[in-house]
Amino acid sequence: MTIDYLQKILTARVYDVAIETPLELAPTLSERMDNQIYFKREDMQSVFSFKLRGAYNKMANLTPAQIKRGVICASAGNHAQGVALSASRLGCRAVIVMPTTTPPVKIEAVKARGGEVVLFGDSYTDAYQHALTLEKKLKLTFVHPFDDPDVIAGQGTIAMEILRQHSGPIHAIFVAIGGGGLIAGIGAYVKAVRPEIKVIGVQTTDSDAMARSLKTGRRVTLTDVGLFSDGTAVKLVGEETFRLARQYVDDIIVVDTDAVCAAIKDVFQDTRSILEPAGALAVAGAKEYVERARLAKKPIRNETLVTIACGANMNFDRLGFVAERAEVGEAREAVFAVTIPEERGSFRRFCELIGPRSVTEFNYRISNEKEAHVFVGIQIANRSEPDRITKNFEKHGFKTLDLTHDELAKLHIRHLVGGKSPLAHDELLYRFEFPERPGALMRFLDSMAPNWNISLFHYRNQGSDVGRILVGLQVPKKEMKSFRAFLSTLGYRYWDESDNPVYKLFL
Repeated sequence: MTIDYLQKILTARVYDVAIETPLELAPTLSERMDNQIYFKREDMQSVFSFKLRGAYNKMANLTPAQIKRGVICASAGNHAQGVALSASRLGCRAVIVMPTTTPPVKIEAVKARGGEVVLFGDSYTDAYQHALTLEKKLKLTFVHPFDDPDVIAGQGTIAMEILRQHSGPIHAIFVAIGGGGLIAGIGAYVKAVRPEIKVIGVQTTDSDAMARSLKTGRRVTLTDVGLFSDGTAVKLVGEETFRLARQYVDDIIVVDTDAVCAAIKDVFQDTRSILEPAGALAVAGAKEYVERARLAKKPIRNETLVTIACGANMNFDRLGFVAERAEVGEAREAVFAVTIPEERGSFRRFCELIGPRSVTEFNYRISNEKEAHVFVGIQIANRSEPDRITKNFEKHGFKTLDLTHDELAKLHIRHLVGGKSPLAHDELLYRFEFPERPGALMRFLDSMAPNWNISLFHYRNQGSDVGRILVGLQVPKKEMKSFRAFLSTLGYRYWDESDNPVYKLFL
């Protein structure tokens, strides 16, 4: 049976619970991208996600008998909140099966709306299989998060609003893909009304089931999925959503975690709102689309690009990770491992090579008598700069490894550089604080006496107005008077950590 999605979308019952969200121009990002970038602010729905549209449209079309028995769904969180809110509005029971990996903020939000939460499995697919078992056992009606015509039609109302809100030319609409319900609804409406507009899906490198399925011409099941973008962590896309994607989707762009983190930051800078990873996927995709065209020497300029900001259920404790990785994702930070000869003056010589660039991180520990290894993060202006920096270090005799795209280095090694060293005799350990501004680190190093060897150094610039340094200095006992005089004239706050038990245990 052929489904008339245009009619289903035009008659969808979503506005009992959903609002028509604004389509906002992102001025800062637009200027940087040389295009007009718009955010469709679905994060402003009452459940902070678009998912209530499809959930309510499905449930509003159930029979009175089905409503009386209640509903069940499987969800990583946002669909769950939509079902719970819809059930509350319609006065029916709602059992929600969620993966055990679901962020607590989403679990608590579902419970707050009256949903009965059951935690099962590590992914949406695991939760989905368990929900099907419970559906039969409890005689409930299953509300699918994406593979259902009524759900797809509900999500398609977003496209209806976009085309009504922006009557001028639109080059492309970028849509995050998990199971495919959102892009299926948007694609069906856009291609029926304005077929010249490109519909482009966006997925993460570790949850790209739709991209792989479209490439092979059949639905592909992933063995596992990445959990950072939990809202799109789907192993197998829907049958109907796959059919519609084959028909209506023009392209799929795949982005990594760093690009998503950078997109979260971009949205925050323009809106002061914080999207969840899945919510920022479309923005990351639009940026990659423009960058890809630039590299292919077919630049896209002065076009209108619409991105669906589809969710904002972000766990607060993820923000530190997002902030750290955003700099790399935006090509604003490069990370290097540099080997320097263990000789007087080589550390300072290396720092001079960095020049006026802002240092984002500096880890160093004296290791052996011949050479030392430095882990350094440097602020950059563009993607080609790391290669130039590497060549410059190498030219001056410092063996260099570019770690900018090394996951192990970015996740773990940067926090583990160090260890005990038999060469660290006469070592004093001090913490310093100083006003953070470009060049402040070099001014700090210049203030030190040249005859005190630096045996340990850690510095991390996280965008605050205060710089914090941990430094080990080898000061002979006969020079302690001069060292105390240096501290008194430095003008920075400092703490002596030489007797700290943690230092003695690990360093």
